[in-house]
Amino acid sequence: MNTNFYEQVYEIARLIPKGRVTSYGAIAKSLGAAKSSRMVGHAMLYAGAVHPQVPAHRVVNSSGLLTGKFHFKPPELMEELLKQEGIEVKNDKVVNFKKVFWNPLEEINFD
Repeated sequence: MNTNFYEQVYEIARLIPKGRVTSYGAIAKSLGAAKSSRMVGHAMLYAGAVHPQVPAHRVVNSSGLLTGKFHFKPPELMEELLKQEGIEVKNDKVVNFKKVFWNPLEEINFD
């Protein structure tokens, strides 16, 4: 497990505002590792055991699909958490994905 990379992923994920989502790929790009979206997804597998808490439910695939839902107990929890934050989900996909998408490259000042 690449803890340093994972910690960087968690730091970015903690910045995602309530009511917004981002993608595995967007996090990877923001870390200068554009081809590492699968590693970001892998990091999210362990997010539940990390402190401070990581809002892994706000990380979806590049189409807005809740591909990580099976890692939540129960799987419906990911959608429930998003809905509690005002994000509409239909057929395991974020509705108005582009509108609620949070791009770390645009939102975070990396200077």
